[in-house]
Amino acid sequence: MTVRAAVMTAPHAPIEIWNLDEPTLEPGSILLETIASEVCGTDVHIHHGQLAEVAYPIIPGHVSVGRVLELRDVETDAVGVPLSKGDVVTFYDVHEVCGTCYFCSVAKLQNRCPSRRVYGITYGVEDGLLGGWAEQIYLKPGVRVMKLPDTLSADDVIGGGCGLFTGFGAVERTGLLLGDTVVVQGSGPVGLSAAAFATLKGAANVVVVGAPMARLELARRMGADVVLSVETDEPEYRTQAVRELTAGRGADVVVEASGSPEAVPQGLDMVRDGGTYIIAGHYTDAGPVPINPHLDINKKHVDIRGQWGTDFAHVVRGLTMFAKYHDRLPFADIIGARYGLDKAGEALADVEALSVTKAIIDPKLYAVRS
Repeated sequence: MTVRAAVMTAPHAPIEIWNLDEPTLEPGSILLETIASEVCGTDVHIHHGQLAEVAYPIIPGHVSVGRVLELRDVETDAVGVPLSKGDVVTFYDVHEVCGTCYFCSVAKLQNRCPSRRVYGITYGVEDGLLGGWAEQIYLKPGVRVMKLPDTLSADDVIGGGCGLFTGFGAVERTGLLLGDTVVVQGSGPVGLSAAAFATLKGAANVVVVGAPMARLELARRMGADVVLSVETDEPEYRTQAVRELTAGRGADVVVEASGSPEAVPQGLDMVRDGGTYIIAGHYTDAGPVPINPHLDINKKHVDIRGQWGTDFAHVVRGLTMFAKYHDRLPFADIIGARYGLDKAGEALADVEALSVTKAIIDPKLYAVRS
């Protein structure tokens, strides 16, 4: 039996549909029927050749939701919940960390392990069905899988997708205190997630800077108190609005979730003296930007931290919080369009053009929009 998959053969090349062999399960492995896989901004960067170590040709799709078709010698998910055929799950896309290098054993930063492999990115087609843009996904032994909590649907989780966990991780890294004022730069999935979890963590004021207006309206539903448009509000106006909200000090915390280099000096201008600035949106290299080390960093005594990707703890805790506060977090509404495998190229183009907030691949579809 063969399985249909959308394959990215090389940078800038059209997406192709390949028929691949269905895998034979190893002990400790799981086979999923793909329900949905996201089209992330990272996939756009991969298509432009802007991410290192991509194993072209690949099956893209590093965050997915699937239904268990087969299990071999697997009785529970990664957190001990019983697992059986028919269960709906998601999984942590980072795999094959060594556990013994400096980053694994000392720094406790497995996301920087030199041995790490990533579904939909550093696994090639020759490795198997190891990406979400396919009818089936093969979870190798040791892949950390999590059964979806009963209160969450596949649309809830894939609507948040990679951004849900990255935004959660960014907020966790802020050291946010109850009553803080938080600015989130960017109103895509990462920014919307950061706004939502900053609200849940006790921020007194959450400001989201982004566009278009439909995304800013969704940001309000996610918990934002104030929204500022990068299309109609000049940078000076946005900074002044933040200062007026904070008696002239600036925000306690600013989270960059836009991926735009120009956002960084603007964010440093918005953060208060002694505040914290988290850069979570630059997963790929979008180029340099000028910063004044004295005025922007040293004199302000600002704490700048990077948040590159996520770890499995963010998946577990993010989904746990999402399950509890499901009614307050409309992540499913982030989905803007659904695409069949044959329309994956159009999905990439729409994500790049920012014409959809979240595009998802549904292998059962043969039309571009649901």
